[in-house]
Amino acid sequence: MTTAWDRFQRLMREKMREIYSETYIDHNLDPKNVGSIENADGHAEVNGTCGDMMEMWLKVDGDIIVDAGFTTTGCGAMVASGSLVTEIVKGKTLSEAQQIEQQDILDTFGGLPEENQNCALIAADTLKAAIRDCLQFQREPWKKLYKKH
Repeated sequence: MTTAWDRFQRLMREKMREIYSETYIDHNLDPKNVGSIENADGHAEVNGTCGDMMEMWLKVDGDIIVDAGFTTTGCGAMVASGSLVTEIVKGKTLSEAQQIEQQDILDTFGGLPEENQNCALIAADTLKAAIRDCLQFQREPWKKLYKKH
């Protein structure tokens, strides 16, 4: 039996398909890796010029990212961008993940409206900041004792 909620969701997806790709819709409506990671090896919080914030956590084994999580105070495009980034970095080395740019995210989504493109930039910047944090703790592991995340 189809409920009103099911019909609403189907209609919403149909309308979203007029603007967004299936990849974007999937990460927007069913975001992956939402939340913090306990005892993360890298953490960052970046505030965009739009006022939205993204936080990201990385768990690393040697040089390989084995887990990633994020939270955001932003819009659906921020959620989708954070979800996508945390999925694509898993299994990558820190140096490979550090190469991910705003355009890579936009290309994977098949583009975003101009007003949402900054969300991809914030996600890429947050990832890079979390990697820098991770590398800092690898160089100076004693600092991890004072880390609050």
